[in-house]
Amino acid sequence: MHMRQKRDTPSKRVQFTALLVLVAATATIFGCRGEKPAAPAMASVTPATPVAPVAKVRTRQQAMEALMALPELKAWSSRIEKSSGGALRSALVEYDPQPRLIKGKRYFQLSFVENGSDAARRWESFLVPETGDDILVDDAATDKTLTLAQWRAATKPMERAGAN
Repeated sequence: MHMRQKRDTPSKRVQFTALLVLVAATATIFGCRGEKPAAPAMASVTPATPVAPVAKVRTRQQAMEALMALPELKAWSSRIEKSSGGALRSALVEYDPQPRLIKGKRYFQLSFVENGSDAARRWESFLVPETGDDILVDDAATDKTLTLAQWRAATKPMERAGAN
């Protein structure tokens, strides 16, 4: 007759205790990650290097909204609609879908147009930056870009709207 030998197996209590010890050790080793590190013994004498804020990149839609917020374009839109009795509308069209690069900065290329049933007539072309607020005017006559201040001084765009 073959006798079966009884193996010494740890009891459930011993297994559970070993598991708890393992969990406690793991928690001790890895559990300190969320805690703040201890303060250094000596405060740093050199000031921290300032971090430049990350500029928010404007979408095409946001570029159009920024452009339509200009007082000149608001006045032009009103004039076009009123003088045509609603037959004409103003619109912004992207005259080149590729951003234009000027001094390392990317600009959306948008034109303000008078939009009729048979054609659209361009009034002015603008360059709206993906980051920043420096909207430029694309002067087709001189093939140069102007700042809004230069454009306003040179062309008096509010007079075109019938406003003084």
